[in-house]
Amino acid sequence: MNVIAKNLFKTPNVFLLKNITNNIHASKVLTANVQMTVRDALNAAIDEELQRDEKVFLIGEEVAKYDGAYKVSKGLYAKYGETRVIDTPITEMGFAGIAVGAAMAGLKPICEFMTFNFSMQAIDHVVNSAAKTFYMSAGLCNVPIVFRGPNGSALGVAAQHSQCFAAWYGSVPGLKVVSPYSSEDAKGLLKSAIRDPNPVVVLENEIMYNVAFPMSQEAMSSDFLIPIGKAKIERAGKHITLVAHSRAVQFCMEAAVEMEKIGVECEVINLRSIRPLDEETIINSVKKTNHCITVEQGWPQFGVGSEIIAKIMESEAFNYLDAPIYRVTGADVPLAYAKSLETASLPAAHNVIRSIKKSLNIQ
Repeated sequence: MNVIAKNLFKTPNVFLLKNITNNIHASKVLTANVQMTVRDALNAAIDEELQRDEKVFLIGEEVAKYDGAYKVSKGLYAKYGETRVIDTPITEMGFAGIAVGAAMAGLKPICEFMTFNFSMQAIDHVVNSAAKTFYMSAGLCNVPIVFRGPNGSALGVAAQHSQCFAAWYGSVPGLKVVSPYSSEDAKGLLKSAIRDPNPVVVLENEIMYNVAFPMSQEAMSSDFLIPIGKAKIERAGKHITLVAHSRAVQFCMEAAVEMEKIGVECEVINLRSIRPLDEETIINSVKKTNHCITVEQGWPQFGVGSEIIAKIMESEAFNYLDAPIYRVTGADVPLAYAKSLETASLPAAHNVIRSIKKSLNIQ
């Protein structure tokens, strides 16, 4: 594990806490007195579902005795034992295949990839077995499996550990794909994914694991679920719509604060779900603001932003646009190891601000 990534966010996300009053759900958040990291929220979700349903089990590399490579599964092996929290050899194709088979047999596996880059070793099981079996069996065989782990760029881990797979898996019929941003997202979406009778891909982000967010009293409940397929408006606005998922939501929130200083009110949409996509929330926002920017850490070609733009252009929202839709993405290159090149290749708040000014014709 990258040491810098582990220690980058040892303290709560001060930016988000300071500006939480801009959240349209502020009334719910302000009553909360609990701070929880994304890592602990994921841990709580798995713990609660293991306790709730004896068919649920966790499988993957170092998830048991080592408490997980990123400590997401900390304490679960000691609590539930080796039949519910299972260490595997370093063979994604092997343990993903075991997990898919177990799901077909009626169990509910949570299959952890140490990074989603390594899911390429198991993509046949994910795409050709898990995603297609319900259809090919004429609805006779469900595959209630969760594939989860860190996705997208971390810090200093180079090209083979830094890809975003939201567009890859989001293109596959039969899969549901979610991409949490906050601690509430992480807990609510993962619990919904585990309870879903279909295969769900949960794309987390390594850098966000140790970021703390406020948790509402509702989110602390073991019954808390976030419906798959429903986006969240993190910040209401009237001049431009910013659509993002995972860590890119933070860049949008930072950009929105800066633009507010010059009188521009940005509406920030946290997608949360990649497939299915909440088209209604996006389209209604664009009809209100007449401008839109998509933000993601993945590559520009055939990306999540491209799909969102296509949906807008094919809908009634097209007639409400006052400017072209712009994309803020990672650079169209394999991510470099060198810090300077890595920074230059990934989007940040200043890239979002530049695109906002271009869309609104602000000098």
